Amino acid sequence: MGKKALAFVGIVDDDESVRDAISSLLRSAGYKTAGFASAEAFLQARSCAEPDCLVLDVRMPGLSGLELQRELHDLKSPIPVIFITAHNDDQVRATALQQGAAAFLGKPFNDDALLGAIDSAIEDDGTPAK
Repeated sequence: MGKKALAFVGIVDDDESVRDAISSLLRSAGYKTAGFASAEAFLQARSCAEPDCLVLDVRMPGLSGLELQRELHDLKSPIPVIFITAHNDDQVRATALQQGAAAFLGKPFNDDALLGAIDSAIEDDGTPAK
């Protein structure tokens, strides 16, 4: 069983259809997934199971994706973050990448681009899959 089959990816997006579509894609590629409707919901559930990678929307009600990324950084979390957004803003992209994002993809994105970003993030984080 390869690393991918053991990897757990969290998906944080306030759009249920986006969470479901990404989850379906990732499960078909061999990942385990869990979806969260908000950054706050992810933070509350994080103590149960920490993902190997996080797919994170930039704009959400409550905590934004960038705010969640900062929170995880402050908590010294090793979770690699891949941002997805329908609002592809150069300043936001620069901030996310400067804060350590593994990738920043504009919606709609290519399935292969997302899978490649996740594969790279999980391979590059230096920790074995759970």
